[in-house]
Amino acid sequence: MSSTPPSRAAADPVSTDLPPSSADPAEALPPCSTLSAMSAGAPLSLSSPPSPPSPSFGRAPGGARRGRAPRLCGTWAWRLAAWIPALIVLVPMFGILAALGAGDAGTRAVLTHMLETVLPEYALNSLRISIAVSAGVLAMGVASAWLVVHYAFPGRRVLEWALILPLAMPAYVTAYAYTDFLQFAGPVQSALRSLLALDRLAWFPEIRSWYGAAWVFAGAFYPYVYLLARTAFLEHSPRCLEAARTLGCTPTQAFVRVALPLARPALIAGLALVLMETLADYGAVAYFGVPTFTTGIYRAWLSMGDRVAAAQLSACLLLAVLVLLIAEARSRARLRYYAPGRAPATLRRTRLHGGAAALAMLGCAMPLIVGFVLPALIMLRLAVSELDQVPWHRYGGWVYNTVRLAAVAALVASVVAVVLGYAQRLAPGRVTRLAIRLVGVGYAIPGAVIALGILTPVLNLDTALGNVFGADGLVLAGTGGVLIYAYLVRFLPAALQSVDAGFARIPPNLDASARSLGVGGWAMLRRVHLPLLRGSVLTAALLVFVDVMKELPATLALRPFNMDTLAVVTSHLAADERLAEAAVPALTLVLVGLLPVLVLARAIARRP
Repeated sequence: MSSTPPSRAAADPVSTDLPPSSADPAEALPPCSTLSAMSAGAPLSLSSPPSPPSPSFGRAPGGARRGRAPRLCGTWAWRLAAWIPALIVLVPMFGILAALGAGDAGTRAVLTHMLETVLPEYALNSLRISIAVSAGVLAMGVASAWLVVHYAFPGRRVLEWALILPLAMPAYVTAYAYTDFLQFAGPVQSALRSLLALDRLAWFPEIRSWYGAAWVFAGAFYPYVYLLARTAFLEHSPRCLEAARTLGCTPTQAFVRVALPLARPALIAGLALVLMETLADYGAVAYFGVPTFTTGIYRAWLSMGDRVAAAQLSACLLLAVLVLLIAEARSRARLRYYAPGRAPATLRRTRLHGGAAALAMLGCAMPLIVGFVLPALIMLRLAVSELDQVPWHRYGGWVYNTVRLAAVAALVASVVAVVLGYAQRLAPGRVTRLAIRLVGVGYAIPGAVIALGILTPVLNLDTALGNVFGADGLVLAGTGGVLIYAYLVRFLPAALQSVDAGFARIPPNLDASARSLGVGGWAMLRRVHLPLLRGSVLTAALLVFVDVMKELPATLALRPFNMDTLAVVTSHLAADERLAEAAVPALTLVLVGLLPVLVLARAIARRP
């Protein structure tokens, strides 16, 4: 066998295990199984006894044609297959950038008016919300991760996986719950006014404010930091902390001077994800009446009727997101230098007793209560109290529209992710890696920016189609296909990450063995890889399905007329202050969102 390293073999689309003097791939590879399973359409079996070589000239055993691969399986063909989705994802960005040089005097007047009146407020609110959310998620995520990794206390095993449950709760649903609970007519202020015999509590903080929005976002998004911080703390060698202790550091000093610097790249990556989600949110800040860049985009678009001005505002938001992406990528590139040792299979946790154990349990429970337990109980109380007010005759239609859009988007995203992952496996290199990275940008682009970026070329295409074919009205805009396209741009990276992990678990020996038996290209994907990728593809489809169900900004802007989803209906009912009616569709979204979260929680619970 050749001494070619495994990484090199995996990167080459042709088997590198051939000796230099061999011209026949089948003679240089280890014995493989017969093609009886393949002829029946089953996956390859590589463990049965070898078959004698076939006397047929130019054919592998079983009659499969051996020799030159089909044209479609060429390296450049697969690189092209990777670049097509990348270019599709980049269309919204091109649409936004094209708007920078467009516009007339009316557009300039709108932008000038907004710059003189509201744009400074948009920027200020977005900045201070981002700063407050950053501080909140770092405090909750890092503290809870450190406690569950390094200390043993009552309830630790449950809290370790339960701390990710806020991922199932959309931020706008959390905003609706806290508004009902903390507003002037809510139960908290009503009880305090009755207890203190006051008509008004001037000192009580207003939930519909920028700091109220920061509170909601911190409770909803801290699991991003918690998950990455927990992984970083688990991978650290305990010898680093023990060495710090022997040099005279207290536990607090060891945490600050050793553990945090080692976990810095992971924390930056988690913080970048949180800030991208914060900047992309529309439902919560719109409901609170807090003007940010996202609400400003919709105001310029819908209230002032200038789509070009809204697109130019989107370019500013897109620039901020790209800065965060660059910061996250640079921090992730440095991760390899911050793991100076291998973590033991079982960590030795410090046992806490008495007041210390109670404080640790409370410190881990508070983020969970703020981000999931309390909002879920509030919405459940609203749903039960006025269950007869829910329009059940329309509820089935909302569920059907939501499930149909989510299912189609999940199917399309899973298929494209499999093709991208397979192209990266067969044609690795800088060209393919660049295409994969460009596809990943879509998840960071806010839904409002994607909607505007798609509408610009789609409306131009509608105009061209009308001129060519004499069509009246809109041909593509306002259809379900455009909305599915927006979902694909936004959530394809989530599917691709899961599928890539599945491909990474398939050894390259299987590819080489399949080629030696005359199977390559699409046939190898269908007969060898897809049966092994079943779990990864289902996970990818589930992630996209849940994300599409909860997506609000893109659905609001691009949905066809008279097509309401659960997220849209929840937003409209909450905007009309009909929170009791909004509770049932909101809880439906939460229950569906729990599915992938529970899968992740199960994986966390299995790790010591």
